[in-house]
Amino acid sequence: MDALGWDQCDVIIVTGDAYVDHVSFGAAVIGRVLEHQGFRVGVLAQPDLEDPDSFLALGTPNLLWGVTGGNMDSQVNHYTSDRKRRSDDAYTPGGVAGKRPDRAVITYSQRCRAIDPQLPVIIGGIEASLRRIAHYDYWDDRVRRSVLLDSGADLLLYGSAERAIVELTHRLADGEAIADIRDLRGAAHVARGRVEGFHELDSAEVDEPRGLVKLRLRAAAAHPRAQTVIRLPSFEAVRDDKVLYAHASRVLHLETNPHNGRALVQRHGGRDVWINPPPVPLRTEEMDAVFELPYARRPHPRYADARIPAYEMIKTSVMIMRGCFGGCSFCSITEHEGRIIQSRSKGSVLREIERIRDSVPGFTGVISDVGGPTANMWRLGCKDPAIEAACRRPSCVYPGICENLRTDHSDLIALYREARRLPGIKKILVASGLRYDLAVESPEYVRELAQHHVGGYLKIAPEHVAEGPLAKMMKPGVGTYDRFKRLFDRYSAQAGKEQYLIPYFIAA
Repeated sequence: MDALGWDQCDVIIVTGDAYVDHVSFGAAVIGRVLEHQGFRVGVLAQPDLEDPDSFLALGTPNLLWGVTGGNMDSQVNHYTSDRKRRSDDAYTPGGVAGKRPDRAVITYSQRCRAIDPQLPVIIGGIEASLRRIAHYDYWDDRVRRSVLLDSGADLLLYGSAERAIVELTHRLADGEAIADIRDLRGAAHVARGRVEGFHELDSAEVDEPRGLVKLRLRAAAAHPRAQTVIRLPSFEAVRDDKVLYAHASRVLHLETNPHNGRALVQRHGGRDVWINPPPVPLRTEEMDAVFELPYARRPHPRYADARIPAYEMIKTSVMIMRGCFGGCSFCSITEHEGRIIQSRSKGSVLREIERIRDSVPGFTGVISDVGGPTANMWRLGCKDPAIEAACRRPSCVYPGICENLRTDHSDLIALYREARRLPGIKKILVASGLRYDLAVESPEYVRELAQHHVGGYLKIAPEHVAEGPLAKMMKPGVGTYDRFKRLFDRYSAQAGKEQYLIPYFIAA
């Protein structure tokens, strides 16, 4: 701050991860986006809870505290599926465990609130995003309240929050009170009474809870979607009834389309958690702008030569898209990033590869991954914007691939080929998971992948082989996997390569 001539930060971001100024780290993205808007941003990485002064290392912010647990939910980061404590943390220098608390969003938010109760506290990131309504917590083995209530934060921003945080910060800078900011898309807040101007619709009108008798005494009146809020079963109801819990979860899934998703509200005791409709996806030029901000692409100098495993994994990788329209019932991607694919331009991707080549110390010419949440969804989506805007399907590929979905991989093949031709680039690998049900629709893509972009092993996720569990997961049948394997084996053999698939399975 002294070097920059700042006497105070406008925004201080508190994160459970080490500070890595790279586009794969959420705290860095939000920090750079706000910096680009002219705000003074500080990042408080892994503050020491044993030191009362650690939260004041950068002073207090002028506008708001931004709190995130980090790139992973802190409970997933800390515990195995057997609830045993992990011995390491990939997001900490040296891989040392224990540098963040359990339920980091709650702990950090409460610490920030205690410093100055008048300063707005905003929570975001995947830990907050996936806990925005009453949710089952595996580690407690019980249904917990919305994290918004347990944290005491003023607002929860879910999903990719660039739009919301920019608008929010400008409105606070213009003097608007945090209590009056209630209309941000992709945001949740606590409401104590009925909100004027909205028609309340019972969630049973959206999706009938199976196993319960629904009484329909009269037809519901039609109201504009933008002025409709869906009343979910209360926290107390879903805590005590598994059918209602599943129903509330399904309604949340059904309202993820930003073009037609409606506001949701859920009662918690005497208060309502109000969730505004999903954020509008970034356009390609906006994605390019976010990804081409001046990231240092390396950990903060304070860590010296300490190795941060998560950074080592992604330092030569390139993220080309966000989102997933797979809609798998067990997966967090759609609930966090949405099902509309947000793609970068080809030029932006190629420029990032060149920056890696020119700036990453010890670069060997190998790009470790060109992908994202799903490697082969780049530029795929609905053929018709009007159909996409009206669609209520939770998945574009289950129970079968929608006839309105573009599945042509030719743009992605062209991107791979141009990337391979860049000077100084020896190999472009695809290490992100891919949808093999989409890949088999473009055999030429499987050929390109097998011949040029696999380093011996390719990860895919059939998850199961039995039709019953696969149907519950909303995954394609094992026959589609077999078809992909035949194509992959054939094209690998044609290229003279001995290559293998690494299938992922869910065991419970």
